[in-house]
Amino acid sequence: MNKLLSIAAAIGVAFLALPTVLVLSWMGSAQARLTVGERDAASAPSVAIAAAANEEYCTPELQQILRRVLSSCGLIGASGGRGCQPADARSVATMDGADFNALFIPMRERGGIVQYDANDAQLDSVDRSLVERVFADRRGASYFFVVSRASPDGPTDLNRELSQQRAEAVMSHLQATFDDPELERQVGLLWLGEEYAQLEETFCDWGRSGDSEACLSEDLNRSAFIAWIDCQL
Repeated sequence: MNKLLSIAAAIGVAFLALPTVLVLSWMGSAQARLTVGERDAASAPSVAIAAAANEEYCTPELQQILRRVLSSCGLIGASGGRGCQPADARSVATMDGADFNALFIPMRERGGIVQYDANDAQLDSVDRSLVERVFADRRGASYFFVVSRASPDGPTDLNRELSQQRAEAVMSHLQATFDDPELERQVGLLWLGEEYAQLEETFCDWGRSGDSEACLSEDLNRSAFIAWIDCQL
């Protein structure tokens, strides 16, 4: 009789313990799956993913260029001045001028080309209106690019300096017009002179402040290209 009672008690204990054993087993399996998932995620290559709001043009190539420009030309992690001059821009982009320009072609509807008079870096009323219109059309974008150039007339050093003055003229107008405390961290300047990424006449159909009828290469390159870039890094 005592033996039967002992067996019955053992069976009862076993039944009572079964849920606990199952729960512990399920927890162990879940932890194992979590560990494997974390290990796989950690070993996966790091890829920059564009947010849902990013435009289709925000390609991995553009994201890579954007990172390089932001870190090298004065927006993120910068310890010195703002902007990149021709030699810097060429090394930052690590691509030829035509490929660099091609990255920006899909931004035609969001950008503009401020065209200056020869040997001039002053914004006239039409230039200022274009800068204000493009800058005001932010739509949640993070970075505003100003890429200035000079036509290949005159000495290279003078054209480099002239393109820098053109980029800085846009920046000065933005600072004077928009009360935006984040402006210094939003606007990236690249002055390319005549030495890198000259614009071709395929850019004539962009919104421009110059003569809408006449559009020659030298006119396009007395300019500052401006555009918001909707890339999430």
